[in-house]
Amino acid sequence: MARFPRPTISLFLILSFQIIFSAIAFGSDFQESDEEEFSEELLLRPLPDLKVLAHFHFESRAPPSLSNSHGRHHHLFPKAIAQLVQKFRVKEMELSFTQGRWNYDRWGGFDPISSSNAKPPGVELWAAFDVPQYLVDASWKNLTHTLSGLFCASINFLESSTTYSAPEWSFHPSSGSLRYGTLPREAVCTENLTPWLKLLPCRDKAGLSVLMDRPSIYRGFYHSQQLRLTSPEFEGRLESGIVLKQTLTVVLQPDSQRASNTYSSETKLQPSWSLSSIFGRKVTSRCVLAKSSNVYLQLEGGLVTELENVQKENVISWIDNVGSEGWRTNPFFDLSVNPDSVLREVNGLHGSSSSVLYKYSVAKYSDSRPFDLGLTWKSPVVWSCPQAPLHASRFLIGSGNERGAIAISLISTGSNEHFLGANIVEDRCKLEVDIFQVVPWYVKVYYHTLRVFVDGQPQAVTDVVEKMRVSPSEDKVSPGVMELVLKFPCDIKSAALTLEFDKGFLHIDEYPPDANQGFDIPSAIISFPNFHARTHYFEDNSLKKSPMLSMFQEKSRVRSYSEVLLVPLTTPDFSMPYNVITITCTAFALYFGSLLNVLRRRVGEEERFLKNRAAKKASRLAQLLSMLSAKIRGKKWEPPQSPSASSSFISLKLIVKVVLVTGIAIAWQYYSQ
Repeated sequence: MARFPRPTISLFLILSFQIIFSAIAFGSDFQESDEEEFSEELLLRPLPDLKVLAHFHFESRAPPSLSNSHGRHHHLFPKAIAQLVQKFRVKEMELSFTQGRWNYDRWGGFDPISSSNAKPPGVELWAAFDVPQYLVDASWKNLTHTLSGLFCASINFLESSTTYSAPEWSFHPSSGSLRYGTLPREAVCTENLTPWLKLLPCRDKAGLSVLMDRPSIYRGFYHSQQLRLTSPEFEGRLESGIVLKQTLTVVLQPDSQRASNTYSSETKLQPSWSLSSIFGRKVTSRCVLAKSSNVYLQLEGGLVTELENVQKENVISWIDNVGSEGWRTNPFFDLSVNPDSVLREVNGLHGSSSSVLYKYSVAKYSDSRPFDLGLTWKSPVVWSCPQAPLHASRFLIGSGNERGAIAISLISTGSNEHFLGANIVEDRCKLEVDIFQVVPWYVKVYYHTLRVFVDGQPQAVTDVVEKMRVSPSEDKVSPGVMELVLKFPCDIKSAALTLEFDKGFLHIDEYPPDANQGFDIPSAIISFPNFHARTHYFEDNSLKKSPMLSMFQEKSRVRSYSEVLLVPLTTPDFSMPYNVITITCTAFALYFGSLLNVLRRRVGEEERFLKNRAAKKASRLAQLLSMLSAKIRGKKWEPPQSPSASSSFISLKLIVKVVLVTGIAIAWQYYSQ
């Protein structure tokens, strides 16, 4: 047998090891580029009305299905969401559960959080599908049933064609394959939050999610939990897989006695707070499965401007004085924890100063050293949040149960001249406003009655409405949909739109249990397509790894939701059917009861039973009385042989008669002698 020389064997082994190590390194690089990722972040922001905004942001990424070596198995990404996307071919979806209403006047309306995370009360769901047009409605119905079971909610009520609509161009660019529906009266509770937390790798056992104490969250003024997913694979982009973003936005009132200290008639000292005071818990460690775990404290541009105006005499601003503890101790507030870095916004809004962002990394904290960020105010500060160009509100006009009108009011916030989004057409500045409104079928809107008022003066509809799409409602089939594109002059002060409607009649089976409360008209969506809310900070290595800050840098259309309208309809007297049913059932019970009693009675057996019972109950006293009566009458006493049913026993009245006759006979016999 031939043998290879030792140098040849050594060279062969060296080459083999090099090939194996190269393959392992290549495979590890490929796996690292296609592995699943998860990140958690928290943004805290003081608000002008003595409240605190807390915005949780969790993001999970799954590799493309074609490059996923694990197939349908996932390590970090929730399997239920992946199956939902693949089953119904969902390109994009957004689901929100909201309690309370976002205060656009005090909490802002021109920032990424207010434009993307301020949602209407109840449940809002919209989804775009990658299926043929004739299968969109079927996919929507199946999706609503799946989400209803997944989040323990009544989302399956959106399967009816009377509860959802198909917007074309005013709501989302995915026309044709998009469906939109809302449930304004859906109650939000912990049964919806618990399934939402189960989608996180660490749930609420570790990381930033441990701060989600149920009593602390649900006693807030506003909270909205949102789930948004995108699947670029259906659009032909294979560089990324499914992206799931889970956000929870909460507005809380800190418990601080110092907030009541009044410095003047209009200013109050901001309440001091910490994570343990507003949530009742501290962050002990990060989620070990998270790629990044950061906490941010944001000071809005209006607040920074107010603080800098007070410090005009200083040559160096306290914000820029990072090296000399200016970010921790200053004349206005103190921070309990030193930030890891300070980020400054590139371009501020409204001509004000740029906002400031303090960054904290949770990875260096542990059980022995928990993270408890606190902010202590030392002097009162008054500022305002950035507002949208127009403040929108909606209300009802008219009275009675027959007719009415819907009015949408748009009032200028006085900040139009500071924005650069206005469109210049023919040397005239125009402000574009999009309105999307869905009206239930039982509110019959007459769209030809649309009237437009600008600064209190009526205007021709053709002069203001540039584009309009109307889909009239069909009884018990589909709701009414209206999409408008309005063009107002940039120096507008106020505007109003009115639409008349008639109130329909419902069948008794179509009324809800609380029919006297009224019926809801979902919130209208008012958006400004030429205005985009974005917050861009100076680039650094850590910023590129932050999904939340990257999302803030994206252009998002400024959008606001109006109030939910409560329309009273003609309600029947539900007690009358109850009375009719009760009387009818009583009459039938008496009639059929008597009839069955007659038909089922056996006369012979009853007589035999009565005779036997009478014979057993015949008393000795009755026999003695009968013998005495026979002797008085001078007749021979004979025992009764077979007493009849009518004389089977001697009643009390008969005994009294016998005793009375006996007494009379004895007295007559005594006096006659």
